[in-house]
Amino acid sequence: MGIATLIASVAPAGLVLAQSEPQVDCTAPQTQADMTICASRDYDAADKALNTEYQSVRKILAERDSSASDDADKGAAKALLAAQRAWIAYRDANCEAVGYQARGGTLEPMLVASCLADMSRKRAEELKSLAEGF
Repeated sequence: MGIATLIASVAPAGLVLAQSEPQVDCTAPQTQADMTICASRDYDAADKALNTEYQSVRKILAERDSSASDDADKGAAKALLAAQRAWIAYRDANCEAVGYQARGGTLEPMLVASCLADMSRKRAEELKSLAEGF
């Protein structure tokens, strides 16, 4: 089962999620389904922040590559892309492993979403630091 499928599979609630946004107070979720919804929202926000940071550093590295006079000094954007693809594969596999703490239970999607959010926030900070280095 893929990670996106796992997060969306909050039993019957997962089907409702795809159709409408439930009213959940994420400052004080009351049920496991609410906690999973909130973890998924947290991941969505972290993923958006990660994508923003990635696009920012990618632009910086692409500009660096285009202004490099020697071909040996080019390739930073390509290296970033390779690193990001490898990191995404690692993040997804790692969070799937974290989910095995509650494999098959209603807690599993929340654990996976929380892991994805945490790792995405940390990666966004890494990318921000990389951009600042240029």
